[in-house]
Amino acid sequence: MEKVIGIRFRKGGKIYHFDPGDYSPKKDDYVIVNTEQGIGLGQVVDTPHQLDSRMQPSEIKRIERPATEDEIQQHFKNMEVETDAKTYCLERITAHELPMSLVDVEYFFDGSKIIFYFTADGRVDFRELLKDLVRRLRTRVELRQIGIRNQAKMVGGLGGCGRPLCCASFLKNFHAVSIKMAKEQNLSLNPAKISGACGRLMCCLQYEFETYKDLKKDMPKIGKKVEIPEGKGKVVRQNVMSRCYTVLLEDGKEVDINLDKACSGECRCPNPNGKR
Repeated sequence: MEKVIGIRFRKGGKIYHFDPGDYSPKKDDYVIVNTEQGIGLGQVVDTPHQLDSRMQPSEIKRIERPATEDEIQQHFKNMEVETDAKTYCLERITAHELPMSLVDVEYFFDGSKIIFYFTADGRVDFRELLKDLVRRLRTRVELRQIGIRNQAKMVGGLGGCGRPLCCASFLKNFHAVSIKMAKEQNLSLNPAKISGACGRLMCCLQYEFETYKDLKKDMPKIGKKVEIPEGKGKVVRQNVMSRCYTVLLEDGKEVDINLDKACSGECRCPNPNGKR
């Protein structure tokens, strides 16, 4: 297998990659695939392209075949069912005065099950709501409580960087993110700048954390007093990527130190004040 195609099952949802096999689907074509939840219908959003070396071929499934016209029509009917079910569920949540927020509704392609995703601060007694939904929909119904990060993943949107949310576009699993990661990368600790759309710390804080941690392991911290050939002083700035730090001497002079190469008159360590 050399090439894969990108398929999306829901509007604005995550893109999954499949082996096109003997087929050559075009963009916006509908195809039938096997998923963990059974047979599914997806729309091609990325035409055949080279397999990313970071993907494991064993994890890539093949598409079954192009979808028929009847199957495509069934897909759109399912979307209408989801819309109707969501409206009805919101009405019943209000009627039962339940402390929960409905996020999304997913109706399986074969009609065997419908899932209502919601958020809530604690446990919710939704037994009466479940009875109403089963009575109305006449199929297997599941109410699934999700976290705030999962809500952002399902709803999608744009991050502060201007790109689609990582969780909604390519992240498979959520990883632990801590304020320590922001500190290690010398980022602003202003919650508004390091929080994502979900209100939690941004997932991208962990991407370069290990690199920064490794580069800073033998670099003195800002504020630490040090002694260099030019005299005594304290560290006032760091440039982790360049492996440089700036020392303010007692006489007011600033000296740049490069840990990988002794700083000389040609040292190009960035210095915001333009001083040497």
